[in-house]
Amino acid sequence: MTEQLTMNRVIHAAVRRDLDRLDQALAGMADGDRSRAQALERAYANLRTELTLHHEGEDTHIWPMLASVGVDRGLLDTMESEHHAMAEALAETGAAMATLAGSGRAVDAAAARDSLLRTREVTERHLRHEETELEPQLAPFHDSPEWKAVEKKLRSQPLPVTGRFFAWLTDGMSAEHRAFLKQTVPTPVVTVLSRTFGRRYYRDVARTWK
Repeated sequence: MTEQLTMNRVIHAAVRRDLDRLDQALAGMADGDRSRAQALERAYANLRTELTLHHEGEDTHIWPMLASVGVDRGLLDTMESEHHAMAEALAETGAAMATLAGSGRAVDAAAARDSLLRTREVTERHLRHEETELEPQLAPFHDSPEWKAVEKKLRSQPLPVTGRFFAWLTDGMSAEHRAFLKQTVPTPVVTVLSRTFGRRYYRDVARTWK
């Protein structure tokens, strides 16, 4: 049975994509290549920023809305706890990536990859939990005034933040997910925001994967 696509799942796919890219890049990094190490640190920092913003939006807006319509408080507390675990894992990997960027050494690349794999495990556990248990609780409210108010708050971001988000989200996006995004946000809007306000992503991050 095909899973129902949501914007949440499209964002999760971008997170998984970057974790896979970083895993492969760290595994194949040449010893002493500080330039490559620094590029990978920038790419990781961007992923960490996007994932953090995503989860802060959930903590601040989505969980309270779900609590207000009667979703189990225990499930929401678990989601928040998993966010804290991810934040700690992301910080640990951030420190390992900073060490690698400063040295470019193969031994530090191996340590950063080990940390990344632990972070990917923590992250994947949460993403799957959210998709399988939380999303079904949210689905009945997608057309409700409460959810429309949440969506409005989530979209109220500075243009550079929104532009970077769309540039990152669409980088290497699958045809299926691109078609879904087109139904959700008009393509010209995504193009203008990403190309105008997400330029730094293309300059600092996207070329890392070329």
